[in-house]
Amino acid sequence: MSHTPFGYRIENGKAVIDIEVAEQIKTLFHSYLSGDSLATAAEKAGIKSFHAGIGRMLRNACYLGNEYYPAIIDPDTFASAEAERIKRAEKLGRIREPKEETAVVFPTAFYIKEASQQFDDPFQQAEYAYSLIEIEVQEDGSQ
Repeated sequence: MSHTPFGYRIENGKAVIDIEVAEQIKTLFHSYLSGDSLATAAEKAGIKSFHAGIGRMLRNACYLGNEYYPAIIDPDTFASAEAERIKRAEKLGRIREPKEETAVVFPTAFYIKEASQQFDDPFQQAEYAYSLIEIEVQEDGSQ
């Protein structure tokens, strides 16, 4: 198990909610949803962390609860915060869509002339061998 998320503590081998800190987490989510920036929402919640750390808190699914961590945030609030985060990122142009890669079809067969020369230099021999290629045939049989 990695480190314990903010808002929990370990007692007798089980994660339990730290009540005071859990209230800070709830305040953070509600402040962010009310329109505050990450830094302002964290300040209102009394959380001292960097911008990226606050952003990770808003995306941490442990706050929804799982087999180890009890829930601090309800699923609707969590989903609303994620939707708000995406909306703000899109507005600022920070959503990067992956570029669609074009499929490159490489030839899978060659028609080659009979070799008639032999070179001592392997680079010259390779250049000569490539010069003998007459037609490249694609996998589907086209040229």
